[in-house]
Amino acid sequence: MNDQAHAVEIREVAKRFGDFTALHPTNLHIGEGSFVTLLGPSGCGKTTTLRIIAGLLEPSQGDILIKGARVNDTPIHRRNLGLVFQNYALFPHKTVFDNVAFGLKYRHVSRDEMADRVAKALELVQLPHLADRFPRQLSGGQQQRIALARAIVIQPDVLLLDEPLSALDANLREDMRVELKRIQDQLGITTIFVTHDQAEALAMSDRIVVMRDGLIEQIGAPEEVYNRPASEFVARFLGNSNVLPGRVESRDDRAIKVAIDGVGTILTEAVEEEGAAEGDPVRVVVRAEKLQLAAPEAQAEAGTSILPGGVEAVDYQGQAARYFVSVNGHQMQAVNAIDERPFRKGEAVSVRIRARDCVLLPSSKTEG
Repeated sequence: MNDQAHAVEIREVAKRFGDFTALHPTNLHIGEGSFVTLLGPSGCGKTTTLRIIAGLLEPSQGDILIKGARVNDTPIHRRNLGLVFQNYALFPHKTVFDNVAFGLKYRHVSRDEMADRVAKALELVQLPHLADRFPRQLSGGQQQRIALARAIVIQPDVLLLDEPLSALDANLREDMRVELKRIQDQLGITTIFVTHDQAEALAMSDRIVVMRDGLIEQIGAPEEVYNRPASEFVARFLGNSNVLPGRVESRDDRAIKVAIDGVGTILTEAVEEEGAAEGDPVRVVVRAEKLQLAAPEAQAEAGTSILPGGVEAVDYQGQAARYFVSVNGHQMQAVNAIDERPFRKGEAVSVRIRARDCVLLPSSKTEG
């Protein structure tokens, strides 16, 4: 694939602040028209990466390419990027119209074209009636939309979003992530989104880049990163996971038996890239919603394992419940839909684990 197929490419880019390395040498390709999320906890390097792409930080090494052109020495105002930050950065003394038109005034756009493009941008964010208001007269959600309109009105090559929803309340955040994805789909604009919120990343992204300590842990589609985590960190950071340490007891072309320390033996599917041999230490990852609870007398079906357990605590969530279950002293989590009634604290249960729901991590991909 040639450079022109990538909207953004970073090659061996690193950032050091004295003795501290915020971003280790990193390579990343972002396809034209895609929505890519940089996801990870605070201090993982995601915002540093975004700011380097934007031109707000100078890399310690490596190259940044936008539309195939190296931009290391190109100042931010010449990179044709749309930026939306957590605090929106609207000018309080300017009207909504003037805020949105700000970037066009420095691009020598005629007054008629400016009015037309601002009107279309406000229409796109569904706020055409607020052109004459000031930011202080707007709600948080409206301010966020105006900041987005200002970013897209210049017709940028890439839209950069640094935690733009984090200042909104929970319900508004859900509404805005749907709205933001709708606008991105409609415009077809390449978008790089920074967040620490797993739900936002899973709901909005074409690809997720999971980062930790200045390194990329995994890149993939949301369903791939969620269902086939490449490391224990990814498994624990995205959703609720059970991570069970054990050792390979036996394996063939279709299945792997793993003896879980202090729990019992469970069956996992054999995947071609999993190189664990008999006797190797491994960890088995099972998502909480994939672990099913049943009555104590439940029998194992083909391709499943059954472990006896007892409910220690119940987190009732309405249509579902999150259970904390003790299996031979090892605590596991299960999130199950409620059929007739939830299981109760102290109740004996069977823990059913399907082989196809298990992800096997060799010892080289476990924590520590």
